[in-house]
Amino acid sequence: MVFTPSGLRGEFERGTTVLQAAQLLGVDLESSCGGRGICTRCQVMPSIGKFPKHNITSLLENLSAASELEISNRKLSLSTGKRLSCNALIQGDLVIDVPSSSQLHKQHISKEATPLALEIKPNVKLLTLSIPAPDIDNPASDLRRVADLVLAEHAIVVEHCELAVIQQLQPLLAKADRKITIALYYLTKFADSEQPEKANIIAIWPGLKLGAYGLAIDLGSTTIAAHLCELSSGKVLVSCAVMNPQIRFGEDLMSRVSYVMMNDGGDVEMTKVVRQAFNDLAKEAAKKAKIELQDIIDMTIVCNPIMHHLLLGIDPTPLGTAPFALATDMAVNFKASELDIELHLNARAFILPCIAGHIGADTAGMILAERPDQADQVTLLVDIGTNAELVLGNKQRLLAASSPTGPAFEGAQISCGQRAAMGAVERVRIDRETLEPRFKVIGCELWSDDPNFAEKTKKLKISGICGSGIIEVIAELFLAGVINSDGVIESSMAGKSSRVQAQGRTYSYILYAGSAQPGHKVLSITQKDVRAIQLAKAALYAGVRLLMDHMQVTSLHSIGLAGAFGSHIDVKYAMVLGLIPDCDLAQVAPVGNAAGTGARIALLNREKRQLISEILKKVQKIETATEAKFQDHFIAAMALPHLTDDFVELAKVVVLPQKKAAAASTRAARGGRRRSRNRKEEK
Repeated sequence: MVFTPSGLRGEFERGTTVLQAAQLLGVDLESSCGGRGICTRCQVMPSIGKFPKHNITSLLENLSAASELEISNRKLSLSTGKRLSCNALIQGDLVIDVPSSSQLHKQHISKEATPLALEIKPNVKLLTLSIPAPDIDNPASDLRRVADLVLAEHAIVVEHCELAVIQQLQPLLAKADRKITIALYYLTKFADSEQPEKANIIAIWPGLKLGAYGLAIDLGSTTIAAHLCELSSGKVLVSCAVMNPQIRFGEDLMSRVSYVMMNDGGDVEMTKVVRQAFNDLAKEAAKKAKIELQDIIDMTIVCNPIMHHLLLGIDPTPLGTAPFALATDMAVNFKASELDIELHLNARAFILPCIAGHIGADTAGMILAERPDQADQVTLLVDIGTNAELVLGNKQRLLAASSPTGPAFEGAQISCGQRAAMGAVERVRIDRETLEPRFKVIGCELWSDDPNFAEKTKKLKISGICGSGIIEVIAELFLAGVINSDGVIESSMAGKSSRVQAQGRTYSYILYAGSAQPGHKVLSITQKDVRAIQLAKAALYAGVRLLMDHMQVTSLHSIGLAGAFGSHIDVKYAMVLGLIPDCDLAQVAPVGNAAGTGARIALLNREKRQLISEILKKVQKIETATEAKFQDHFIAAMALPHLTDDFVELAKVVVLPQKKAAAASTRAARGGRRRSRNRKEEK
């Protein structure tokens, strides 16, 4: 049995309730009534289909039929597929999703809008007009009079008018004494600047209308973030975010593609749930901003290629195998209603262009926000998620790639890992002599060695380590000598501290021994956890080194870390692990949600929509999956911080352990590759 999004799995006897299984595994699932089916807070969603990554076929009949208590419960909508985990009995293999509404520790999603210096020129503009009365000597239609006035007073050519606007035009003119407000949607301007701009009329209101709004959305594989902006001023009114509901079909992108390949209609399911998430976000944003949903009239979207295709209702399976062909790499402009998104009837949506099969509109947004094409010296941009998007270059040349880091940095696949939520460990320090740890958790400013820590965290329920904490604890263990450069937890350290304990043929480190308080789990770092982080960081580093090879550079001037994860990790510890190459630490900094900022720029300045398409024509895409040197870089990057690369700048601020002549894990990996090559040659 597998629970998502945590990735925790285990085997249980038939007849065990889903809630009991979740509690035994430490799954973050709320239940305040002791499993009596009263509170209805333990609702879960069975995911049905074949899940090759988990080697599971999850069937509906592997869950008991709905109980009488569930059928009679008005707070439970069985038609949506949700079940009460305290009543649902396990009858076979299952993948069970725990929605965010049922998680005790709500996801801490930090994708707030960053300050933006930008000329505001939105793609939608409101014009209030007083239309001349009909004249028998001038038989022009009312729409013609509107178009003529727009050209005369604003130098804009009306190319087209929506039918719904034409139908409302004369009744509204009569109602408001021929004073109306129209919404113009600008068309891309290809002519020289002396020619008037062109636009379509997409909305109309009687009299004076103030306030038109737009949504800038960053559709990530893990989270979906939205910024609601007032279009004329550019002001961000509300930022909100939700977990991507597609997680239940697969934690990473390739798992979702596999789900589509293995399950007929799987793409339709994923398209449906992500569009519903868009609607939920729009409603939440409008409610918080105290505006009408119908006043949202424009939308820009950034996303990776697989999210792009699933949102648009395009089969993503061609992106699962070489040559990773996109259906389109051009910007997509359409009515929001075509995606079943319930904004203004004629609201528009614009998706920034993609670059290649694994490098999408989110990377385009990051480029638009950070403009590496204007840098004099070589700059690296990294957006770390389940895939790491990489951009390297300067004003002479730009390269882009994607590396499959997986969800380990987000807490998945880690024994005590969890996504960022209240009570999750986010900062760790380990004494070099005693190996005693101290840590901080989300929701409390105190370190764990503070006398008041236990009291302050009593209600938080320390139950896991989030991404930033995982990076720090493994880096600290390496600096303390508990983990060697091969990534092996040293058995000799068990004699130095009781926190290093045998676990079968390997060892683990106890970070937190738990407490008598309910919900406080024992948190330990296992050898398997270290390996998961090594694999993830090696994939990222190998992608960067591949770009550096193509750029013919051996050092970087600056590094920008994008995304929520990049904003929370300590860059020093990221470099200690070898997550990023050596660089002056003063030149390594978070850049916030750069992809979302790019979406906001495109929302608020129409000229940037054309600009990003022009910039992307100059970007050279490097495909890591087909580059022979990627594997060599990957193997070398498995060592901490790296097998051969020197970290001169890092050594100025951190005392690094002595580097071994050759890492055992790396030699073994190379030997495996040689044996594999020899077998191929023999055949």
